[in-house]
Amino acid sequence: MIELQNTSITANCNNEIQKPIADIQLLLLHLTPTSNKLETINRQIIHYKQNGLRRCFLLHKGSVSLYRNFDGMVLNTESAPFVFGMSTQLTDSDYLFIRAHDASDISWLSFEEANAIIEKNNLWQSLSQLLIYTVTRVYDHCTKISSLSSYEIIRYQLYELMSEPEEIRSKVTIANYIQCRTFLSRSSIMKILAELKKGEYIVTEKGLLLSMNNIPLKY
Repeated sequence: MIELQNTSITANCNNEIQKPIADIQLLLLHLTPTSNKLETINRQIIHYKQNGLRRCFLLHKGSVSLYRNFDGMVLNTESAPFVFGMSTQLTDSDYLFIRAHDASDISWLSFEEANAIIEKNNLWQSLSQLLIYTVTRVYDHCTKISSLSSYEIIRYQLYELMSEPEEIRSKVTIANYIQCRTFLSRSSIMKILAELKKGEYIVTEKGLLLSMNNIPLKY
């Protein structure tokens, strides 16, 4: 049974990781003029390497998720503005892929071009802020899904989903969102969601998350 705890929404999860918007916008300002527009559709898969060329991506509008290729797990989800790929230059190009949530506004350029522009305009500090934020987001996600109980993982993921833009929350069900980001079975996810809904801690419609009300710390 779920135990009610006297907690507030702002205290329910770790401190929010602050996105370095100004640094990302500065990078976009310099990288965009030489980038190539990428036409996207809903749920389109985008690979880092194409025709032997390794690329980074500039997210001007919309939202995308970063997936691990071998098991399809979501490691990170970001909304514009953002720059994807600068932290993966030394990894296998087939290890990760990106999926657009909608018809996003994305452009791309090669790592070589991006690095040259960053060096020419001395944008290393802005790049370091982007990389720190990216690594922290992925580390925070992996830590929570590996060290918490099933209930705590689901609770954390619900707050993550609630903080997503409306265009994501209106298209992905709670169960699918959580299952893509954890190792939990669908049955265990559905069981806990049913308990939370019964206790009126979450409000859903057709599997979509509409609102939450101080989800208890303990199950």
